[in-house]
Amino acid sequence: MSQHYDALETRSPQEREAALLAALPQQIAHAQKSSAAFASILAGVDAAAITSRAALAGLPVTRKYELLERQQAERTHNAFGGFASIGFGAAMPRVFASPGPIYEPEGARADYWRMARALHAAGFRAGELVHNCFSYHFVPAGSMMETGAHALGCTVFPGGTGQTEQQVQAMAELKPAGYIGTPSFLKIILEKAAEMGVQLPSLSKALLSAEAFPPSLRDWFAERGVTGYQCYGTADLGLIAYETEAREGLVLDEGVIVEIVRPGTGDPVPEGEVGELVVTTLNPDYPLIRFGTGDLSAVLPGTCPTGRSNTRIKGWLGRADQTTKVRGMFVHPGQVAQVVKRFPQITKARLVVSGEMANDQMELQVETTETAPGLAQLLQEALREVTKLRGEVQMLPPGSLPNDGKVIEDARSYR
Repeated sequence: MSQHYDALETRSPQEREAALLAALPQQIAHAQKSSAAFASILAGVDAAAITSRAALAGLPVTRKYELLERQQAERTHNAFGGFASIGFGAAMPRVFASPGPIYEPEGARADYWRMARALHAAGFRAGELVHNCFSYHFVPAGSMMETGAHALGCTVFPGGTGQTEQQVQAMAELKPAGYIGTPSFLKIILEKAAEMGVQLPSLSKALLSAEAFPPSLRDWFAERGVTGYQCYGTADLGLIAYETEAREGLVLDEGVIVEIVRPGTGDPVPEGEVGELVVTTLNPDYPLIRFGTGDLSAVLPGTCPTGRSNTRIKGWLGRADQTTKVRGMFVHPGQVAQVVKRFPQITKARLVVSGEMANDQMELQVETTETAPGLAQLLQEALREVTKLRGEVQMLPPGSLPNDGKVIEDARSYR
C-alpha cells in the first residue's frame, strides 16, 4: 500500500506551495467574475496581488451560516446563493441538499469531490468491488465516494443506509473487497453478520468518515479482518485530508489551500496551535474562497513516513462555533476576538462562563506579559462594551491557556 496515487503527493513542499499560490489569484479572479456572491464578498480585491498566504489571510472568511443566509435570501432566483459558477444542465448532473437546507452542486468532472486519493490511500484498487454505505439521497456523501471509486476503476454497490440484514446478504453474495461509510454502521453490519452466522471473508478494508474513529474501534475492526482508514471532507469542499498507513494524522488533499485560524477571526495561528480549519478550494464550479468549516484541528509537524510530503493535520478536534448564551444574551467567539484586538499586548484569550443555572459569571482570561492593574480595568470595560455583559479579568503569563482551540469555555453546572 506504499504506492502513491500520483506524483503530486511526493513533490517537494516548495514545489507544491508555488503551484498552489500560482493557482490562487486565478481562482480568486474566477470567483469574482463567475460567482455573484464572491463578486460582492471580494469587491475591491486585486486578485493578482493575492500571491502569498499572508495576502490570502487578509481576505474575509465566509462561514457556513453566511452561505446559508445568502442561499435563503436569493432562493427565489438562485438556489446556490450566487456561490456556484455553473447552472442546471449538463455541467451540473446532480444537486444535493445538506441540513439547513444548504444546496450543493456536483459538476461533471470525473472524481469531482477528489475522493479517489483517499480511497487509494486506504488500499482500494482498480478492478475491486466496493460496498458504499453512505447515503445516496439528499446529501452528497454517497456520490462523493462513488465518483471517487469510479475514478479508481472500482465497481460500486450502492448500499446506502439501513436494511442491515440485506447489507450482510449482499456482502456475503457479492464479496466486496471493502466498505465505505460511517464506522458505526460498519460495526453494526459486522455484529449483525456474526449474529446471523454469516462470514464476510472478502471484506478486508474500509474508508470511514463523518464520525469519530477512535483507535479502540480501529482495533475492533482489525480483530475481524478489516483494516480501516479515515478521511475528512465536507459537502461544500469535498476531500480535505486523508489517513495513510502511517497512522500519523491526516495528510491534506492536493486540491485545497488550508489555513488554521483563531476561532471567531480570520487570523492564522502558529503551527501546532488548535484553531478553525479555513479552506480555499481550487474547484472552478464552486469556488469557495476562505471557507470556514467550523471544525477545529492543528498542524502536525513533520512529514508523513509514507513519503507523502503535504502538510498533515491532527484530524477533527471539535467545533469552532462556541457561541454561548450568558444571562439571556448570546456571546460569540468573534466578540472575544474584537475585545482582544484592542490590546496588542494580549497574545491569547479565553472567556470562561461559570456558575450555576441562572447565576452566570464571566471571566476573561488573557495571556500577557503586562501586569499593570490598569489593563484589567480597560479589558473589563471593553468586554462590557462589546458583549453588553459584566465580567472579571484574569491576567496570565504566556503559555498558560490550554492549546485546545477554545475561545469560549462553558464551565457552568446544570445539575
